[in-house]
Amino acid sequence: MSLERINPPGLSPATGFSHAVAATGSRVVYLAGQTALDAGGKITGTGIAEQFETALANLLAALTAAGGTPHDLARVTVYVTDVADYRAHSSELGKVWHRLAGRDYPAMAVIGVVRFWDEEALVEIDGIAVLP
Repeated sequence: MSLERINPPGLSPATGFSHAVAATGSRVVYLAGQTALDAGGKITGTGIAEQFETALANLLAALTAAGGTPHDLARVTVYVTDVADYRAHSSELGKVWHRLAGRDYPAMAVIGVVRFWDEEALVEIDGIAVLP
């Protein structure tokens, strides 16, 4: 399996994401949206950074259970209820990403939404991984 991260020089610099990811492999894993739910089904954390960390950890736990690693992530979408709050905490969120997922960035998007199933949720993360 290999993921080629593609960042063409004619596009703005990719910071915290890759413009494109070309994947070859034998197993594609679709990761359901994860929020800051704990094992008991309750949202934890009151701020975007706390909830982002738990949601990302939940996503990575599902990926690990499927036999993958953060390096295998080809695509991640982050949904937030407040894009301005996400941008204001982007440095902190980047540090969380580095600590949990490393420095291999998938193709990513951040999308603003009105709300989630659990009203207390501020962020949800889903993804696609390609495993060997």
